[in-house]
Amino acid sequence: MKTSLRLLTLLPLAFMLLSGCIAVGPDYDRTKATSVPNQPEQWQETLPHAGSQTSLENWWAQFNDPLLIELIHTAQIESNSLAAATLKIAQARALNTAAISASLPVITGAAADNRGTTILGGPIIVGTTIQAQAQANWEIDLFGGVQRRRESSLARLDAEMANWHVARISVAAEMGNLYTNYRGCEQQVKLFEADVISRQQTASLSEKLGNAGFQSSANVALARASAAEGSARLVTQKAECEIAIKSMVALTGMIESDLKQRLQTRKAELPSPQQIQVAQIPAQVIAQRPDIAAAERDLAAASADIGARIAERFPKISLLGNVGPMNFNSGDLAINATSWSFGPTVSLPIFDSGKLAANVETARVAYDTAQTNYRQRVRGAIRDVEEALVRLNSMAEREQQALIASNGFHESLEAAQERWKNGLASQLELEETRRLSFNADLTLVTIKREHVNAWIALYRAVGGGWQPNDAVASTTSDTNQMN
Repeated sequence: MKTSLRLLTLLPLAFMLLSGCIAVGPDYDRTKATSVPNQPEQWQETLPHAGSQTSLENWWAQFNDPLLIELIHTAQIESNSLAAATLKIAQARALNTAAISASLPVITGAAADNRGTTILGGPIIVGTTIQAQAQANWEIDLFGGVQRRRESSLARLDAEMANWHVARISVAAEMGNLYTNYRGCEQQVKLFEADVISRQQTASLSEKLGNAGFQSSANVALARASAAEGSARLVTQKAECEIAIKSMVALTGMIESDLKQRLQTRKAELPSPQQIQVAQIPAQVIAQRPDIAAAERDLAAASADIGARIAERFPKISLLGNVGPMNFNSGDLAINATSWSFGPTVSLPIFDSGKLAANVETARVAYDTAQTNYRQRVRGAIRDVEEALVRLNSMAEREQQALIASNGFHESLEAAQERWKNGLASQLELEETRRLSFNADLTLVTIKREHVNAWIALYRAVGGGWQPNDAVASTTSDTNQMN
């Protein structure tokens, strides 16, 4: 009866300790922790107009190219970076489960079957003792160390989920660039093929005129050399396209022959993405980047780690208890009983040669490092968007000028060919005009390709349509769920 009264007295004490626990260390202030000095209030470069922010969610779908969507989806499935990010999420989730479990009682069972001697009031009795016990251990989080560790593990889980989206967006952008570059390469091959045909026709006509005595041997040799040069450049350009295919094979894991067959559709057709609307305030764009979210969650975890380290310097109180039946048997003597115990245990660090204080200082340095990393990420994000805007505006202006140049050189080439046929222009003049026209066409195709890549760069810089509440989807999910 007295023991039961002691138990009833200790239970309210335990609840008082639980209700009165405090969390030592700094409370995480997100606004204060994530403030970045001299952060611009608006973008310095011109923003694209008539764009749509909501279209980012299905931005790749508006290319109206099923093969591109399939390639992005396959690349994400095969991506080592996404696989590694998925494993890190699983690891962080397990650590978070362990941190949550640390705040709950731990119950274990034990059983023993021993034979030995026992002294009962004098005579020595040899007997067998069989005992089973249920043991419970519950650490009271008096100073919030367990709570801080739980906060830290949850923040790191959030960070790894955001990092998964970083990898997903990165793979999609890389695949988009490879696909665009390949289509642009095909366009260049078409230009080279047309150029080779033109050079060969000129060389053939020059040779006929030379045989008839209307062209010098030097002009005939120049025309023949020009045709050979065009053929060599065509071979080089086709090799570049083959290399681009092998890069796509490496990223997607597809069979090269199958990929080549699939690429025959929409041959030399460059994707035409829709414009992206970018918010005027940089902070709004930064909030849409998963890498910034991951850095912020790492910062929150580092803050919680400080409190967990500080709590290690304070006393720890645990409630220990066990209960179980016991049987003692020795010949004619048999004893059946139930044993139990319950009570608090206090442990207090007395001397550790400064280890615990050093751990606190290490956690504070880790927090400062995480804050520096966050600010660098924010400034890097601003730079990424600004650079993407510069390239985008530059490509738009250059494309207009390149189109004018291409049309003008085409007219000049047609006129030079007519003059050459009528003997009013030299072979050298014709080849120089052809070179200028071809270079203008090549520049136009290159700028169009780079213009698409500039949109992809901006898509990536503004976070690829990611939102903080986006869940981590399986890499084998339907392609319609991809950003």
